[in-house]
Amino acid sequence: MTLQTPPVYIAGVAETPLGEVWDQTELSMVALAAREAVAEAGMTLRDVDGIFVNYMGEEGSVQVGEYLGIQPRYADSSDLGGAAFEAFIHHAMLAVAAGRCEVALVAYASRQRTRRGRSMVRARDGSSLASQFEVPYGLPSPIGLYALIAARHMHQYGTTPEQLAAIAVAARQWARLNPKAWSRDPLTVQDVLASRMISDPLHRLDCCLVTDGGGAVIVTTAARARNAAKRAVRVLGAGESHTHWHISQMPDLTVSAGGVSGKQAFEMAGITPADVDVLEPYDSFTITVLMALEDMGFCAKGEGGRFVERNRLGPGGDLPALTSGGGLSYNHPGALGLLLLVEAVRQLRGEAGDRQVKEAKIAVAHGVGGFFSTAGTVVLARE
Repeated sequence: MTLQTPPVYIAGVAETPLGEVWDQTELSMVALAAREAVAEAGMTLRDVDGIFVNYMGEEGSVQVGEYLGIQPRYADSSDLGGAAFEAFIHHAMLAVAAGRCEVALVAYASRQRTRRGRSMVRARDGSSLASQFEVPYGLPSPIGLYALIAARHMHQYGTTPEQLAAIAVAARQWARLNPKAWSRDPLTVQDVLASRMISDPLHRLDCCLVTDGGGAVIVTTAARARNAAKRAVRVLGAGESHTHWHISQMPDLTVSAGGVSGKQAFEMAGITPADVDVLEPYDSFTITVLMALEDMGFCAKGEGGRFVERNRLGPGGDLPALTSGGGLSYNHPGALGLLLLVEAVRQLRGEAGDRQVKEAKIAVAHGVGGFFSTAGTVVLARE
């Protein structure tokens, strides 16, 4: 069933400082991005009456609100990992449409690289089910769990390491066109396969970067969006889903929550995968992209490997994807979902410079969180 809501728009987007950030805190990074995003929307921080944040301290929206001097009418700090920000667009769209707030700020920042705060080891003290039933078997988190999924996909469908590597190559081709990308050196399939094996079958270059970064997005009404300093982009549809937390409870290792979130978003937007001009899929690992393509319906289940061959996702391909360079080559600050939205909006505005996709009218941002645990999908349109 398609949910009918009043039109809602993204009127401003911005990145925080990226890469290695030594001269800011996470809160000051958010403040910089929020000021830039509200300026694009033709507003100031005083106009913001909704806050949607994740991973920003123990109380999330409370700390951000205090720092920015905002007492919101509506706040949300739901934890869906990397998919939280696509889910926040969904929540903000519904809140704005219902009149619970008029100007929603979706924000995030991380200094995981400079803080050396990204651990691959889950707690071993017995305080969680994972420490009791999964950690003793030795899979490093999260890469070992994604490697398990990749291995199953290879076994079940014949997916090859070369096909996964093609995704990393496509991301790097786009990154070479993005002056803000962390990794811009040339990359080949053989380079990916020759990189160190981290967790079989995933090599180092099948894995995302570890960087600092974040961003801000402003969601608002059609009436407020008319006064934006830059072209506002309409939110056509959104969806979200989660299936499990422990990998042992994943219903099917080759099917992600994106099958549900993608269907919800596409149905709300009234589109099909064939209508998508630009795709910004979460690329924590190369397998994350391949599964998203299948589960959102860009190809049939099991055909993702063949689908990504012949540079289909790269510049000049028939499904431009990862156009910023993605988490594999541009930036991955622990949770990438917000930066996917920033890139999608810039593509629809025609602001992407050398990496601009011609005549981009419909873009999809697809976030993934946890251990393929959560998914959020947003369909955006240039009007």
